[in-house]
Amino acid sequence: MLERAGVRVDPFRREVYRDGRYVPLTRKQFAVLEVLIAADGGVVSAEELLARAWDENADPFTNAEGSRCPPCASASASRGSSRPFPVSDTEWTMARSRGLSVRLRLTLSYAAVIILTGSILLSVVWLFLLRYVPRGYISIVYPDGGSSVVPDRDDLLRAFIPPTTAIFALLVVVGLAGGWFLAGRMLRPLARLHDAAQRASEGSLSHRVALEGRGDEFRDLSDAFDRMLDELERHVGEQQRFAANASHELRTPLAITRTMLDNAAADPATDTAELIGKLSEVNAREIALVESLLLLAKAENSLARRDPVDLSLLAEDAVETLEPFATSRGVRVDTDPESAETTGDISLLRQMTMNLVHNALVHNLPHSGRVVIRTRSTRDAARLVVENTGAVLEASAVATFTDAFQRGQRTVTHGSGVGLGLAIVASIVRVHRGELALAPRQGGGLVVTARLPR
Repeated sequence: MLERAGVRVDPFRREVYRDGRYVPLTRKQFAVLEVLIAADGGVVSAEELLARAWDENADPFTNAEGSRCPPCASASASRGSSRPFPVSDTEWTMARSRGLSVRLRLTLSYAAVIILTGSILLSVVWLFLLRYVPRGYISIVYPDGGSSVVPDRDDLLRAFIPPTTAIFALLVVVGLAGGWFLAGRMLRPLARLHDAAQRASEGSLSHRVALEGRGDEFRDLSDAFDRMLDELERHVGEQQRFAANASHELRTPLAITRTMLDNAAADPATDTAELIGKLSEVNAREIALVESLLLLAKAENSLARRDPVDLSLLAEDAVETLEPFATSRGVRVDTDPESAETTGDISLLRQMTMNLVHNALVHNLPHSGRVVIRTRSTRDAARLVVENTGAVLEASAVATFTDAFQRGQRTVTHGSGVGLGLAIVASIVRVHRGELALAPRQGGGLVVTARLPR
C-alpha cells in the first residue's frame, strides 16, 4: 500500500483513494500515478516511465521527463512495489462491474406496474365490497316458509382467493414475457447504435446507423450520431491530407537548402553572398509556411471568447495596411462599407479580412486590376464580399481553392503565397459558425462572400 499526502494507492487491487474517496482511473493512469508516488517527490525520467507504465504502442514523445509528484514531496515511505501494466488501446475504458441489463430492468418495471395495478384492484374490491359482507351464518326466510343460506365473508374469500391468485400469477408471467419482448423491440435501435459506435472506436468511420421509420427519440439520436460520423470522417480525412501535404511542403525547402549547401561544398568558387541570399529566401519561405500552419491550427480551435466586431472597420484597416502593396501591383481598391456587426475573435476575423484582400490583390490582372470590397448587414448575419478581376476561372477549380496547399495556376503564375490563405479563411469562418462562398466572377476573377452570424 502506497500513501502520500492523502492519496492512497493499492497496487494489488489497482484502486486509488483520495481523502477516503474512491477515484476511478484507467489502468494506464493508475500505472503512471503509482510510479510517481513511488518516486517520493523525485524526478521520474521519461525512459523509466516508458519502461514501467507506458504501452510499447503508445506515443513515445512524452513530457514525463522531469515531472514530479508535488503532493508527495513532503511525505516519506518505502518505495513499495510497482510493476508495468502493458495496456492496449482497447483497455483504456474504465472497468465496470456488470449490472442488470436495461432490457431486464424495463421488463421488471413492466411486471412491477402489473403487480401494482392488480394489488390496487384487489384493494378496491376489499374496501368497497368484501368488508361490507358480514361474517357468520346468514339465512333468509321467505313468507311462504321457505329459506335459503347466503354466503358470508369467509365463503366469498374462499371462493375468490384461489382463482384470483392464479389469474394474478398468470398476469405476472404475461407481464414478464410481454415486457421482455416489448423491451427488446424498443431497445433494438440502441443495439445498432452500439454496433456503429464500436466500429467507429475501431477506426471504421464509414459505417452509419441509418434507422428507418418515422421520427422519434431513437431516430433523432441516430441521425445526430450519423451526422457526427460524417463530420468526423470529413475532419479525419482533411487532417490526413493536411498532414501529408504539410510534410511535403516542409520537406521541400529543407531539400532545397541541402542541395544548395552540397553544391557550395563541392564548388569552392561558389559566390558566398549569392548563396546567403538564396538561403535567406528559402528560409523566409519556410518561416512563412510555419507561421501559416500555426495560424491555421489556431483557426481550427474553438473560440475561447466572443467580442462585438464590425467587419466594415476591419475591411478599412486591411485596405489601409495593404495600400502600398496594391499600388506596387497597379491594382485599384474600391470599398463600399456599411456597418456589419458580428461577434467573434477579433484577431482571427482581422486575419480573415487581411487574407481575403491580399488574395484578391495577388491573384489579379497584371495591369489595371481592380478589387471591390463590400460589407453588408441583415437581421441575422453580417457579410463581407471581396471581388477581384483576374483570369477566367472554372467553377470546378474554384471549389478547391479552400483546400490547404491548393496552388493551381493562380499561385504558380503569381509566385506568391504558400497555398494556405483561403484555407485559413475557411477555417476562421467555420469556427465562427459562418458560411464561405466562392464563385467565378463574370468576365474573369473571383467573388468571395463570408457570411457570419450576428
